[in-house]
Amino acid sequence: MSDQIKFIVDSLNKEPFRKNYNLITFDSLEPMQLLQVLSDVLAEIDPKQLVDLREEMPEQTAKRMLSLLGILKYKPSGNATDMSTFRQGLVIGSKPVIYPVLHWLLQRTNELKKRAYLARFLIKLEVPSEFLQDETVADTNKQYEELMEAFKTLHKEYEQLKASGFSTAEIRKDISAMEEEKDQLIKRVEHLKKRVETAQNYQWMLKIARQLRVEKEREEYLAQQKQEQKNQLFYAVQRLQRVQNQLKSMRQAAADAKPESLMKRLEEEIKFNLYMVTEKFPKELENKKKELHFLQKVVSEPAMGHSDLLELESKINEINTEINQLIEKKMMRNEPIEGKLSLYRQQASIISRKKEAKAEELQEAKEKLASLEREASLKRNQTREFDGTEVLKGDEFKRYVSKLRSKSTVFKKKHQIIAELKAEFGLLQRTEELLKQRHENIQQQLQTMEEKKGISGYSYTQEELERVSALKSEVDEMKGRTLDDMSEMVKKLNSLVSEKKSALASVIKELRQLRQKCQELTQECDEKKSQYDSCAAGLESNRSKLEQEVRRLREECLQEESRYHYTNCMIKNLEVQLRRATDEMKAYISSDQQEKRKAIREQYTKNIAEQENLGKSLTQSPRLESSGLISAHCNLHPPETSGKTKSCTRKSWSKYETSKNVA
Repeated sequence: MSDQIKFIVDSLNKEPFRKNYNLITFDSLEPMQLLQVLSDVLAEIDPKQLVDLREEMPEQTAKRMLSLLGILKYKPSGNATDMSTFRQGLVIGSKPVIYPVLHWLLQRTNELKKRAYLARFLIKLEVPSEFLQDETVADTNKQYEELMEAFKTLHKEYEQLKASGFSTAEIRKDISAMEEEKDQLIKRVEHLKKRVETAQNYQWMLKIARQLRVEKEREEYLAQQKQEQKNQLFYAVQRLQRVQNQLKSMRQAAADAKPESLMKRLEEEIKFNLYMVTEKFPKELENKKKELHFLQKVVSEPAMGHSDLLELESKINEINTEINQLIEKKMMRNEPIEGKLSLYRQQASIISRKKEAKAEELQEAKEKLASLEREASLKRNQTREFDGTEVLKGDEFKRYVSKLRSKSTVFKKKHQIIAELKAEFGLLQRTEELLKQRHENIQQQLQTMEEKKGISGYSYTQEELERVSALKSEVDEMKGRTLDDMSEMVKKLNSLVSEKKSALASVIKELRQLRQKCQELTQECDEKKSQYDSCAAGLESNRSKLEQEVRRLREECLQEESRYHYTNCMIKNLEVQLRRATDEMKAYISSDQQEKRKAIREQYTKNIAEQENLGKSLTQSPRLESSGLISAHCNLHPPETSGKTKSCTRKSWSKYETSKNVA
């Protein structure tokens, strides 16, 4: 759950929400604020959901969110009762309900945007059958369905074009680059034409170059056809060899086998195929169906967090403990019939497992045999490709060995002839070296004679002239070839440019329409944006006024609350005083002497009278013993008590004297 909340907070802090939450502030959001966050996320997917929840009824909010979640195909985990709790939790803004919804929405926002956009056009309106009997309604419904199908096809084409990778900027770049290359080639062709026009037989050479290019193209086409026919012939030969091998194997099997063995083999194959069809394949199919059902169930459920995995692990452990307990109980019973049946069951399961294992081994052996046969056929084909012969067997191999022996004798003879030729080649090479040395000596003698006659360098210049003339002829041939290549290249480029233009014509037309549409949409967007800005400014000013008023009313409310609490406390104090006064009045007015004695006034008057009597007695007899007075005073005012005894000290008497003097 913590990973889920962390992902939600990170996604809400990014564009386009920019909420600036952390884990504590997001977790402390109130239900109304949490519902507003969910509404903002749904508004990002479908702009029609942009609503302030303070201005909307809770029933409308729940209906709107549930309808959009149904369109987006959100599946809450659980059964029908959980669905009712999900609806209630969505209405009251429950965190366990809204957190999984937010996690699911923020994980696949782009996909859900596309789904919400398509839902506006592809959710079919169900028209009752009694209304469809009207011709106009039926025609309108038919037109509506046709438009829906047309929208589907157009959207598919749009997605294909979007996925193809073509963009207007790249197409423009390609067109501009091709136009530049075309201009450069035109300039080069004109330059070469100017250079070639001075040559003799200009038109005749161009005609021959065209014929040569046509013949080269025809030669390429014929070579391609030849290669295709070779491939077809190769495939046909392979197929023929495969069929011949099958025929040979079938003939060998028919020659070696008897009717009884053939029947026995066929019965074994029938038994094996029956076992595979009736027992093994249905079990495997059932297992695959179970796996598929389980995987579909796993895919349909929402993503699980760490806490969910821990809960599942705890449930698995509990179920395992229950299974172990049940097994122990079953073992404790010790039923003999069950024990015998369990033995038979174990034997049957062992036999069935052995049977399955043998069937699997047989299947693997068949697959291995088929693979080995394929490898053998491939090896045969490879040997046939190398030397054009098949792999030899038996007598054919012996004949091949005898041929090789005869050829080896021929090879030895040829090898001896080659050795003789090599020796002769060495002699000729030596004579060539001697002749070269002799030629160098003659050249040196010729140079000395030219120097004597005064015509030094004559032979060298003659050789140079011959070499230059040969180079000139080679250059002229190269020029003719380059002219042909250039003209051929220009034609190819012109054809490529025309093909690209024809291919891009439809795209450019669509691009123009899309540009017009884009301009219209941008104008509409600007108008809507200006309206939105003006409306937002007005709402912002109203909101600030309302916030100020709310702040002022809150301060007044706080003041009134403090005043209310203060008056409430004063009222309680006065009630206590009034209660005491009423109790005093009741005790004072009552005829019962005991209640009168309880009254505070009576107690005070009694104390005053006693004090006055004590003062009079003290003024009349000052020589009385202090012990008697002290005891009388202690009886009237006991200063200290400890346990069940009472004592009066001189310290208390001195306090009494000082209080009397002060009075």
